[in-house]
Amino acid sequence: MPGRNARPMYEEEDGALAVKLARASIDQAVKGEPMPDINIPKKFQEDSGAFVTLNTYPKHELRGCIGYPEPYFALKDSLIRGAEGATKDPRFPPLAADELDKIIVEVSLLSPPKHVKVRNPKEFLEIIKVGQHGLIVEQGMFKGLLLPQVPVEYGWNTEKFLSQTCLKAGLFPDAWLDSKTRIYSFTGDVFSEESPRGKVVRVVLNGP
Repeated sequence: MPGRNARPMYEEEDGALAVKLARASIDQAVKGEPMPDINIPKKFQEDSGAFVTLNTYPKHELRGCIGYPEPYFALKDSLIRGAEGATKDPRFPPLAADELDKIIVEVSLLSPPKHVKVRNPKEFLEIIKVGQHGLIVEQGMFKGLLLPQVPVEYGWNTEKFLSQTCLKAGLFPDAWLDSKTRIYSFTGDVFSEESPRGKVVRVVLNGP
């Protein structure tokens, strides 16, 4: 979600619909089932970034995560594309049909990334908030992204979050101190099934 003191961008019913749409897209991608007739509200037809994450149940181990940080597509299309991509995340074997009821589906509905401008890189430590921001690190052809829930799940502070995003980009962990490195932040509302095909809840991100 966009932070403990910020107003959510999306309501609970939006999150439930987003997960439903992602789950249907996953079923279609894996089993070839036709998409159900889902009523898409206007909000989901507006351009927005989104990620779809698949986690094993009950161990909650990552099984796939694909998405679009920029608002390249309508939200519904970002979710459909992300869901289909997550079933074929190149870090893992393709998702099999017998795994569909052994995973939980999580969606992250994102705000557009904003360039964080500072005079001194040490200012990033005050501006970026764990539990509120996701990060994109970019330097030349190198680029890495971590969603807002990642540092919370691993118990990182802001400096560790910056370092790990640099590593994700293929850079040295202290590359965030380099003036040639561009840091972007974004917020996200996160919703997840509690169990496979179960109730959808908002994931509350509490930073340190």
